[in-house]
Amino acid sequence: MATTIGVARITLYLEGSFSLKDKRHVVRSLTKKVRDRFNVGIAEVEDLDDVRVATLAVVCVSNSAPHADEMLATVVTFIEARVEMGVLGEIGTELIPYGD
Repeated sequence: MATTIGVARITLYLEGSFSLKDKRHVVRSLTKKVRDRFNVGIAEVEDLDDVRVATLAVVCVSNSAPHADEMLATVVTFIEARVEMGVLGEIGTELIPYGD
C-alpha cells in the first residue's frame, strides 16, 4: 500500500507581537488548537527568535494523496481563521509519496 506524507509550511506575520512572550503565546495557542482538532503534527520550525514572524510546519500521513492534500488545506484554513495579532504569509505544501 502506498503512503503519502503531506507537509505544509506556513509563515505567520505577527504585527501585534512586541516580545517573544507575545509570540510564544500566539504560537502555543494556535498549535494546541490544531493538535486538538486535527490528527496532524505541528511545530514552529524557523524564525524562533524573531518576534514578528513565526514559521510553522504541519505534517500528516495518509494512504491517499488527495486526502492528505485536503487535510492540509483544511488545517491552513483553520489557522488563517484563528491567527491572533497577525496575518498569514507564505504557504507551501508538498505531497511526498512513500513506499510502493
